[in-house]
Amino acid sequence: MEVTNALYPTDAQYETLRAHPETGEIQLLNLFKFREKALYPDGRDSNLSGKEAYDLYGKPMREVLTRYGAQVVYFSELTEMVIGQVEDLWDAAVIVKYPSRKALLEMTSSEEFKVLAIHREAGLEGQLNIEIEIPN
Repeated sequence: MEVTNALYPTDAQYETLRAHPETGEIQLLNLFKFREKALYPDGRDSNLSGKEAYDLYGKPMREVLTRYGAQVVYFSELTEMVIGQVEDLWDAAVIVKYPSRKALLEMTSSEEFKVLAIHREAGLEGQLNIEIEIPN
């Protein structure tokens, strides 16, 4: 199994989201890998760790999520791999519930998201974002 951390969906992944926006409720499992030191895309100097830079994005994003009907339902730092093996364990896991893919797309296209995203990009080395469904 090949695993590739990324910061944004590929064009094909965006197309899948756009093709079926009226899904009803979805949940996204996010696995985060933080940079050791924040690296801002605009080149600004920073003494922040990747986690500290990401927190400048993550904490205000809770309010933004609420405006789009979404909410964080679970957050945890990851501490140890118990079964299986990966080259480098992710640092944190978050599950966010959205009313639909449409809400997710609208939120990630908003000016609020774009303004805060610079801290996300500075803090994250990459992530996996997996749509999950609780079985009936």
